[in-house]
Amino acid sequence: MKELTKLETENNIRPTPEIDAFMKASSVGGKKHSISTDYILKVLGLDVCSETVVGSDMQRGVSGGQRKRVTTGEMIVGPRKTLFMDEISTGLDSSTTFQIVKCVKNFVHLMEGTVLMGLLQPARETYELFDNIMFLSEGYMVYQGPREDVLEFFESLGFKLPPRKGVADFLQEVTSKKDQAQYWVDPSKPYEFIPVSKMADAFKNSRFGRSLESTLNVPYDKSRIHPSALSKTKYAAPKWELLKSCFAREKLLITRNRFLYIFRTC
Repeated sequence: MKELTKLETENNIRPTPEIDAFMKASSVGGKKHSISTDYILKVLGLDVCSETVVGSDMQRGVSGGQRKRVTTGEMIVGPRKTLFMDEISTGLDSSTTFQIVKCVKNFVHLMEGTVLMGLLQPARETYELFDNIMFLSEGYMVYQGPREDVLEFFESLGFKLPPRKGVADFLQEVTSKKDQAQYWVDPSKPYEFIPVSKMADAFKNSRFGRSLESTLNVPYDKSRIHPSALSKTKYAAPKWELLKSCFAREKLLITRNRFLYIFRTC
């Protein structure tokens, strides 16, 4: 913090008061928790059980829903820029899921991070927090792009979202052979089942697919890659270090149960 203040003074930088106060509060020593940890605890509703052990099969701890939120909080509170989150809403009510996703969205926009999240039938309010949608079905990429444009793409295929129907539920059913017919609204031709493969081809040929392809075809400047960003070896540690670590672990286990080993040896 001292070094940061010195650099700001030298370069005549005046930080935003709110960010400056947050940084100074985060760097205060002698506290059990940092302000960022306390904030995450409050957002996730874990401040009521912050002093409770997580627990295991043999030890009673926090509830199942709280344990799910603890896992999410561990990922958010660290210095990470990319998060991959799968089915974090399992066992949680819609209100808690909305709070968690909103917290993750703030993290993405303020810290310029990237989050790839998969949810099971999210509520309308939770769905609207997402920036982009990646719609996969039967191994095909049916749609990938801004959330606001997904309905326009399916309307170009002849399917329309009915009133009072969630978009997430609509996306899950529009590729199903059993439920697809109810969304057909194209009066120019009779309904005929459109398989997922044809939807994927239509996406590639649409302006949405061409826009995505033009974005991905931009060559990346490899000179910007940090030397430690990619691993150059098969293992993160040398074999000698792995051997010493395994030996130290076995030595620790034997030391903890030395009475049993001494008794059996004698």
